[in-house]
Amino acid sequence: MKTQILKLTMLMTLLIGINMNSYAQLPDPGFTVDEYTAIVITDPQNDFLSPDGVTWGVVGQSVTENKTVENLEALFKVAKEKNIKIFVSPHYYFKHDHEWKIEGALETLMHKIGMFDRSHTLKTDGFEGSGADWLEQYKEYIDGENVIVTSPHKVYGPESNDLALQLRKHGYSNVILGGMSANLCTESHMRDLVESGFRVAVVKDATAAAVLPGLDGYSAAVTNFQMIASHVFTTEEIVKEIKDFKK
Repeated sequence: MKTQILKLTMLMTLLIGINMNSYAQLPDPGFTVDEYTAIVITDPQNDFLSPDGVTWGVVGQSVTENKTVENLEALFKVAKEKNIKIFVSPHYYFKHDHEWKIEGALETLMHKIGMFDRSHTLKTDGFEGSGADWLEQYKEYIDGENVIVTSPHKVYGPESNDLALQLRKHGYSNVILGGMSANLCTESHMRDLVESGFRVAVVKDATAAAVLPGLDGYSAAVTNFQMIASHVFTTEEIVKEIKDFKK
């Protein structure tokens, strides 16, 4: 009897091990840069990426470790060189947004600290150099002919802006995704674009996230990138792919 129990235990252990190993080796659908590929960058703004930004105290370590600022610039630069279209999905809050009656935890915090605040929907008073403005070193690229700035998203994902519409109207079905913040806007954009039928690859070191006691937003995001995206690149890898692409 003891021998039978031992054999059964060993068999179950083996089967569980095989099953767990099959999940550990997730398939990689892959991602090829082609004429239907665009780059999407979320929130390349001061409040996330500048040491003077209102979130630097919680995202600064992750931004610095990943070299996020430099890696995003590398994406802007190679896209300009190869004339690949970039869609920037910004985050803006106007006065009427501060009157919301329903908010999540981080929405409440963002409104409280004045994150991404703009004075008016149709005016740019006080915008230059503000937390909602682009990081200074990105401005020369965002002003380029290959860059389209969408309407702002309002919570995390692009459901509330025209990103998907712009991508489709311009004929793109494949998206290379980077920007801030990894487990919030970037991940939410990935999820919505995948649900909308786009092929999405994420550049894992062209993003970063808040690190709080007991909460590691970056690690959580990378886990989901690996489970949901078609492929996860480093900046070095995707820059090489783009440079090697011939239209």
